[in-house]
Amino acid sequence: MQQVTVSAYDPLWADQYEAESKQIVQALDGIVIGMEHIGSTAIPGLAAKPVIDMMAGVQLLEDVTDLYKDRLREIGYEFVDHAHFPERRFFRKGQWRAGTHHLHIYAYGSDHWNNQLLFKQYVTKYPEVLEAYSELKKGLEARHKADRVAYTEAKAPFIEEILRKARLEANSCSQS
Repeated sequence: MQQVTVSAYDPLWADQYEAESKQIVQALDGIVIGMEHIGSTAIPGLAAKPVIDMMAGVQLLEDVTDLYKDRLREIGYEFVDHAHFPERRFFRKGQWRAGTHHLHIYAYGSDHWNNQLLFKQYVTKYPEVLEAYSELKKGLEARHKADRVAYTEAKAPFIEEILRKARLEANSCSQS
């Protein structure tokens, strides 16, 4: 298992996303509605594990048939069945627990889709939140260097709190 490594933001991550997203959209031709760069590598200035997280939106998850799984495999993405996450289809490029790119497929416009966008927008909007999240990640890297699962789980309360604040802000803006 690869160790947890949190790196300073790298502007090349956006370029990597662009290159991969073009291939993914082509592989999902016929079902893809939207494509987004998500996760920490999508937020300028944020420290991150150098794993490019992407999400593709489809009308129905059932549309992600074996045909599309095969097309994604042809460009290096392995389907990983996560039964405990029925709201998404997950594909990894790279080795198990050491992937270089993660593709999350959600129903376009679903709560899960929207939460990814809300989190990204909120952290991008507030420099103090970006800094706090970077510091948290660096601290967790030191504590969970050899345990990616523990590292990810330890970030969850912070992420949930940011999502709560982002939803409150979005709701107050929509009521104005």
